[in-house]
Amino acid sequence: MTNLTKLEVWFVTGSQHLYGKETLQQVASHSKKVAASLNRSKKIPVSIKFKSLLTTADEIFELCKDANASANCIGIITWMHTFSPAKMWINGLKILHKPLLHLHTQFNSDIPWSTIDMDFMNLNQSAHGGREFGHLSTRMKVNRKVVVGHWKDSDVLDRIAVWTRVAAAWSDSQRMKIARFGDNMRQVAVTEGDKVAAQIQFGYEVNGYGMGALADQIAGVSKKEIDQTIEDYFESYEVMKVLHKRQKQHSALRTAAQIEIGLRQFLQAGNFTAFTDTFENLTGLKQLPGIAVQRLMAEGYGFGAEGDWKTAALVRSMKVMASGLPGGNSFMEDYTYHFNPNNPAVLGAHMLEICPSIAAGKPSCEIHPLGIGGKADPVRLVFDGAAGAGLNASMIDMGNRFRLLINTVTAIPPEEKLPNLPVARILWQAHPDLKTAAHAWILAGGAHHTCYSQNLTPEYLEDYAEIAGIELTRIDQSTNIQNLKNELRWNELYYRTV
Repeated sequence: MTNLTKLEVWFVTGSQHLYGKETLQQVASHSKKVAASLNRSKKIPVSIKFKSLLTTADEIFELCKDANASANCIGIITWMHTFSPAKMWINGLKILHKPLLHLHTQFNSDIPWSTIDMDFMNLNQSAHGGREFGHLSTRMKVNRKVVVGHWKDSDVLDRIAVWTRVAAAWSDSQRMKIARFGDNMRQVAVTEGDKVAAQIQFGYEVNGYGMGALADQIAGVSKKEIDQTIEDYFESYEVMKVLHKRQKQHSALRTAAQIEIGLRQFLQAGNFTAFTDTFENLTGLKQLPGIAVQRLMAEGYGFGAEGDWKTAALVRSMKVMASGLPGGNSFMEDYTYHFNPNNPAVLGAHMLEICPSIAAGKPSCEIHPLGIGGKADPVRLVFDGAAGAGLNASMIDMGNRFRLLINTVTAIPPEEKLPNLPVARILWQAHPDLKTAAHAWILAGGAHHTCYSQNLTPEYLEDYAEIAGIELTRIDQSTNIQNLKNELRWNELYYRTV
């Protein structure tokens, strides 16, 4: 997984020379203390680095230029300790390409009632200094996150932490390479899309590779590498008896391990962090990659089935956001409904490729017929997903824009065991209810593929949409169908004018 501790967010403070040398020294001292406190917070996974006190337009421009050029800098936090005339920020903000968070805070938490004087007032002007900066940012249509509150408050730290994780995912997206093995599933609409528009919007690139190149890589895997991977299977999972050594399906387990190793080597050699495949093009492979995809996702790779590169990219980005958090993120599909009025629910699954990071317990390594794709029976991990709060997210190409659609859910244990369902799965209750959620999802044009998350809240995806400059539609406990219809109509008008 991504090591977020190596990444930096630059903390900068705006002021001006009007206040004099002594006041500016106090502003710088306060700024360093705030930045150091944020950097010490265990909630914030990246380094917060005090970079500069900015008092002129030239200083601001150079800072923004340096931030753009820095590989380690993933974003900037601005704080207006005093009044910083916003025209100074115009040229800097015009060129800034890194995510921006406006921290609207002040050094003191409380008003010092008995000692407050004009010196204190002149020093502590965040209340209107931040509004000046906010006006200019809004007029320039700068995408940013605004966090309001004292810098020591827990909720402020939480919101900054979310944004830093999203900024890390955005930085990762600028270098993301997605390998597309085979093409799109035939005749399917939603997994298609404009790859050039996506690269312009999100930074990642999507390129196709023939199955022959992957098959050659798989063919070169050594017996020793296969043996070591199979040892890992037996240590990590409950392995079905027919897959054990000297049993009739052990060769299938070796084939699965060989595919996993070859696929990983191909991705590593090309610096890919996400990939797709399709069961309609498995030329050179003996079985559809099942356990291989599942284990690669658990390592942090993004994945989309049937050529779905948009979901592969989203899975990767959400895994970067959640790096180090308990719980998991996985490629997912709404597979079948439970319309029982006493417990309406959705069974999420796929043919094989659900990430074990969301498993409730130790997965079982099994082999079963697939019934699709025309290849040998594939090996896969079978498990139930863990119960708890979650969400599904889908990236959709609407033609003139991208829409990020999310639905909050609550995962629940299955009512009964599922002895004849040989795939990983998770059962959830959609918010606000199954009928409304499904109705809203369809009206919004949502895909059947999603990224299911156990550890991300809607705020992460809202921040991502803000940084990316794309539409976000949310289905949750407050969703009303008529209101959603109006929102979608208004959004359509908005995106035809910007």
